[in-house]
Amino acid sequence: MLATIVLASAVNTAVSFAAQELGASAEVIQGLAPQAYVFLTAIGVVVAAVAWALIRRRAARPNAVLRKVVPIVVAVSLVPDLLLFGMPGASPVGVIALMLMHVVVAAVAVPIFRKVLPLPADRSQDATVRA
Repeated sequence: MLATIVLASAVNTAVSFAAQELGASAEVIQGLAPQAYVFLTAIGVVVAAVAWALIRRRAARPNAVLRKVVPIVVAVSLVPDLLLFGMPGASPVGVIALMLMHVVVAAVAVPIFRKVLPLPADRSQDATVRA
């Protein structure tokens, strides 16, 4: 989990720097400041790992569940960022960078979770009913 947090934070640092070079302000969009995005990345990774582990353990078809849940969670996580488009002083570049950071965390976490928390084969309904 620590590797996921470090790698996602490193990529998010590059996203933040790029956004600031393009004119976004970390003072206006506080999520571009390292103390904000590293903390939020860590929280997101921990929550995602717990959810992954629960789905892995309890779902009859964990692959199918995660194929639906991961994109939905990422999409929902973008909603607060979308609201920043109306904030005075918030540049579109900064808001888009925040949104990209959510995608980065998922793009880093999913492959790592697949390695360290591999998903079992789907259980058939017949086996589940008999058990």
